[in-house]
Amino acid sequence: MSIQLSRRAFLGASLALAGNVALPRVALSQQPTPRRLVAERRVIDVLGRPGDAFRLRGDDGRHGLALRAGERFLVDLENQIGEETIVHWHGQTPDPAQDGVSDTGYVSPLTPGERRSYDFSPRAGTHWMHSHHALQKQALLTAPLVVYTAEDEAADVQDVTVLLHDFAFRSPEEILSELTGGQSAGHDMHQQPAGGMSMGGGMMMGGMDHSMMSMDLNDVRYDAFLANDRTLDDPEIIRTEANAKVRLRLINAAASTSFWINLEDVEATVLAVDGNAVEPIRGHRFPLAPAQRLDLLVEMKGKAVVPVFAQVEGLQDRTGVILAANGADVPKFSSKAEQQEAPVDLSLEEQLSAASPLPSKPTDRTVQTMAMGSMDPYAWNLDNAPWPNRTPLKIAEGERVTLEIMNHSMMAHPMHLHGHHFQVTVLNGRRLNGAMRDTVVVPAMGSVSVSFDADNPGRWLFHCHNLYHMMTGMMTEVVYG
Repeated sequence: MSIQLSRRAFLGASLALAGNVALPRVALSQQPTPRRLVAERRVIDVLGRPGDAFRLRGDDGRHGLALRAGERFLVDLENQIGEETIVHWHGQTPDPAQDGVSDTGYVSPLTPGERRSYDFSPRAGTHWMHSHHALQKQALLTAPLVVYTAEDEAADVQDVTVLLHDFAFRSPEEILSELTGGQSAGHDMHQQPAGGMSMGGGMMMGGMDHSMMSMDLNDVRYDAFLANDRTLDDPEIIRTEANAKVRLRLINAAASTSFWINLEDVEATVLAVDGNAVEPIRGHRFPLAPAQRLDLLVEMKGKAVVPVFAQVEGLQDRTGVILAANGADVPKFSSKAEQQEAPVDLSLEEQLSAASPLPSKPTDRTVQTMAMGSMDPYAWNLDNAPWPNRTPLKIAEGERVTLEIMNHSMMAHPMHLHGHHFQVTVLNGRRLNGAMRDTVVVPAMGSVSVSFDADNPGRWLFHCHNLYHMMTGMMTEVVYG
């Protein structure tokens, strides 16, 4: 399912999506033909068992959409899953009626068999699409949405997209019932970080000492973790030329799982997060929370095989894909790492700087919001007002807005703002000129501030991107007024 692209592929007008298929030619001077995107049901093989799932099939028969430089987002979405749905274009910033949500009141979900048209100018970068209706995202109603730039098309780099997911044979409704019914659905509902560490080893988080406390990590007991619909028992092997440069576009489409991306002894260069370019930094291990994206440049440099692991925070479980030079033998890799992983943290966020930061401008309005909730009873909210009984965050068009997010719970929350991209400006009280993002992790009992320009009027959802936190109340609206 991975999208693989190189300069030669562009010049030949071809696109690899786990194989070579024709890339539609776009005559920008002519009226383009809308892309067709179909939400449908499927059965996938997971660990030798059939699993029910959804998918979003593009007009080339493959998973998701890849748009060329200058191509308009002109898409006809068709609902063939037999129930209501609606698809959010995560990372895109259209007008609110095209955002792909029904909670704000602009549109209703698509009924079975309904087709709906979308037409807007897309943001370039690594993005994705997913259901914003009920619990469908857990059942894999997700897909990549990659918008290439002219620079991407000119680069002599192999381009690979990897979609990460958590998977259960139980229905999403069963999972939610387990959580809200007070049953222990996770590996340990109140497990400590890997190795039994207390949070931060006693360091100050958000002005408080939590050395005697432990974070809650994984809400849900999953049966498998997937990379492009496959486990490490039968991983996708992505063949490369010798000494190739590979741009990995990693998308965490999981419902509730945070991963560490680990290339072991191979260093990669971070090129972008959430579709936004950053000043390049190098490393081999990177945190990736739900809804976040990470673009890495990997140079094979004589390496025959480079595993790209995604290991679950706090656990030994992992998934991934394998980069392998043509003709190289690929060994087997275990789906269990030798050691548990640590909780996802802000170590990468602290190093990132936007390649194109917000223009310098004083803040016109500061808005504060508090993330609250607990595992038992399982209930989550913002500002003590669980959705739909929300307290809207009010702003005005033209303002530079700073949003201060304070986490008063013992679980980290990946917070996503629709319709905007923001710059990370404060992490646990420390100021920085950070990355541009649409989803930021607010650590347990910590705080994060982000700034954005109020340039897209309407009503916009702001919520935790842990599906079960959102479904039990951790969502509100940012409202222009």
